[in-house]
Amino acid sequence: MITPADKLNEVKEYYFATKLREVKSLINQGKPIINAGIGSPDLQPPAAVNEALIDALNDERAHQYQSYLGLPELREAMSNFYARHYNVRLDPASEVIPLMGSKEGILHISMSFLNKGDQVLVPNPGYPTYSSATRLCEATPIYYNLIDENDWMPDLESLQSQDLSKVKIMWVNYPHMPTGVAGSSQVFAQLIVFCQKHDILLVNDNPYSFLGYDKKISIHQFTNSRNAQVLELNSVSKTFNMAGWRVGMLTGNATLIKEVLKVKTNMDSGMFYPVQKGAIAALKTEDDWYATQLEIYRERRSKMVEVAKALGCEPIKQEGGLFVFCKLPVGIDDKQFVDDLLHEHDIFIAPGSIFGSNGARYVRFSLCVKIEDIEIMLDRVSKKVQA
Repeated sequence: MITPADKLNEVKEYYFATKLREVKSLINQGKPIINAGIGSPDLQPPAAVNEALIDALNDERAHQYQSYLGLPELREAMSNFYARHYNVRLDPASEVIPLMGSKEGILHISMSFLNKGDQVLVPNPGYPTYSSATRLCEATPIYYNLIDENDWMPDLESLQSQDLSKVKIMWVNYPHMPTGVAGSSQVFAQLIVFCQKHDILLVNDNPYSFLGYDKKISIHQFTNSRNAQVLELNSVSKTFNMAGWRVGMLTGNATLIKEVLKVKTNMDSGMFYPVQKGAIAALKTEDDWYATQLEIYRERRSKMVEVAKALGCEPIKQEGGLFVFCKLPVGIDDKQFVDDLLHEHDIFIAPGSIFGSNGARYVRFSLCVKIEDIEIMLDRVSKKVQA
């Protein structure tokens, strides 16, 4: 057997890839599993999206190789989306790259700027892919604490006291996953100053800002961020219920984006033409559609909070997002709690520890579950409590 690359010794298979195989096996055995573990939207995209995709299938260009940069009209739509919703002006020719999902962008950014031995500031808790991409580039993740007592914001004063000379990238993610905390203009402004001072590339991962947050926030809204060493990832996946389409975007400093293109153009040949046309339609969606979506998620959140409380969990304060993040009772192991819920009550949720050690006292409930199924969850766990 050929020996795997040494770098894979530091990378494990993604938790959900493993756990969902177990969940599927239980379903195949006839178990009535309700999956409230992952943030895969179950709602439909705007009607115009599917229509645009279908119409584009008959275009003579539909099945050809596409530009590495995406269609000019897609980049224009992404730029207009930022202008309309974030009040940020981006040059579609140089400050926007369409991606095959923002997860792809995390690895492309990492490959573009990291050398062996570099260090990367990674939020704890946070999206596990930041660490995996770092390790695949033979760099070292340095975890910075996000804790409830500090409103899940980075303690920059504490970070200032550390040796940051090898740090090349800092990942931030506001609105934050898994906690749902919105972030703030003050925190973004401080992060920009901090990273400029220490010559660190600052990257905000921003796929959740349209899911229940009163203020749509982008790191580009703050002084000189487009001219500084700042990038932002965004996506149509969560906003428009298009997770399987794999359409994201990278925005920001044109010089930095040119470096990312060196990686991207060697790794793919452009997004499927009809998918790009569908994404263009999504980015032009009118505001009343968002309002309908938010009302559905509000109803689900309210009912899912009842489920969490029935299980003895304490939901943290959250403005929006696709999840309900909850503190467990003292002394309860999060993974054991999740396994017991799965095997005793046919409900799957996510343990907080998969997002980092600071998540170990928590569990996460997804709102990508129909209200009827959340009612069933509540009935099941209520019977558990009564028993």
